[in-house]
Amino acid sequence: MRKLTISSPVEHRLGCQLEQPSECESARGFEPRPGLRVSRNALMLAAVASVFAFAAPMARAQSSHDAAAAPVAGAVQAPSASAPQMALTASASMEVQPDTVLITLSAEVDAPDQPAAGRKLSAALDDLVKRAGGTEHVTVRTEGFGVWPVSNDKGKIGSWRGQGSIVLESAQFEAASALAAKLSDKSAISNIAFRLSRKAHDAAERKLLNDAAESFRQRAVAAASAFGFSGYRIVKLDLGGGGGNMVPAPRAMMAMAKGGGAAPPSEVPLRPDTITVSVDVSGTIALQ
Repeated sequence: MRKLTISSPVEHRLGCQLEQPSECESARGFEPRPGLRVSRNALMLAAVASVFAFAAPMARAQSSHDAAAAPVAGAVQAPSASAPQMALTASASMEVQPDTVLITLSAEVDAPDQPAAGRKLSAALDDLVKRAGGTEHVTVRTEGFGVWPVSNDKGKIGSWRGQGSIVLESAQFEAASALAAKLSDKSAISNIAFRLSRKAHDAAERKLLNDAAESFRQRAVAAASAFGFSGYRIVKLDLGGGGGNMVPAPRAMMAMAKGGGAAPPSEVPLRPDTITVSVDVSGTIALQ
């Protein structure tokens, strides 16, 4: 008879039924009943069922352990501590004397028709540019050119008028003033303005930047102390500024007669007002 090696009660039972059912029954103390035939498939199904019946409690225990160990989806986590933040702004400004003058001289013409008015105005502006072209330290450019109809008493076009201008720009006030006075015999001063050059504006901003930064630091320290913190950390900084734009001169000196027998002045008085230049520092700090 073939010998079986059985490692579990289930395997032992299955081995007995498959090999020698009668001997297994005799070994347990009774004889097999006549006509009892055990199906091989039925015995295997019974064995598998026994295995699963034994393993199910262990699987449920393991599943319960895993479920307890895994984090619950959607659970609220404890927020991490973060320092409060605060927005601050500081600025510094100063009054600066402008270093550039812009003098606008205008020419007007009249003509019976539009083409004639355009040609006459072009000739007048060309004459002004040529006369101003040789002056040292003064740049000249044209600005504005227009021709429009003039109606008579009957509402019809009676003539055409044209107006154009040139601009004298210089950092030498005396040279620009003398040139404007020279050209005023055939033109009129329509505007005088002053501004800061780019070089002067940048120099003023550099001086103000340290003051604005120091003001920002002082405000940050004061804010941290007021709310019970010992210091701060800069999170974000933005730098801005303004000023340096053109400022007009008093208009009392801008209107000058054209011809009429009046002698042109020897120079145009230029007394500029100061210009305000500012630097702004804004940012966000974290109190700590």
